[in-house]
Amino acid sequence: MYRRVNSGRFIGLTTFLIVVVMAVFTWVMWGMAKQVFVLSDVMLEMNESIKSMNTAVVGMGESVTTMNTTISAMATDIHTMSGCVVSMDTSITGMTSDISVMATSIPQMNEIMLNMSQSVNKMSYDLGLAAYAFSQPMSYMWGNVMPF
Repeated sequence: MYRRVNSGRFIGLTTFLIVVVMAVFTWVMWGMAKQVFVLSDVMLEMNESIKSMNTAVVGMGESVTTMNTTISAMATDIHTMSGCVVSMDTSITGMTSDISVMATSIPQMNEIMLNMSQSVNKMSYDLGLAAYAFSQPMSYMWGNVMPF
């Protein structure tokens, strides 16, 4: 047995197998190291992405704060506008009432204007007769004493 273990073939085969096992081990370790290198690159890129995302989230937080302030101001303006709309509604109700009174008064005004127009027409006629009477004083002697 001692002879066999020390024989050239056995030592050569054993050395060859050790070299093969070491080559496979080295190849596996090289592949793992390559994967670790790729993983470290991915982790570095992910770190940059997280930094960028953090900056975006901070900016978004500022935008939300600004938006909240704007919404609060808008709510105050809407509340004020609501009061103005109520006041405007009251004014429109009063205006509607005034327009209703005007709508009933306009026909009466038209009738009064017609009567006044007729009265002005009669007055104009009477003034014409009076002017004729004063411009023709002899007409009193013949005909009516006062032709109007």
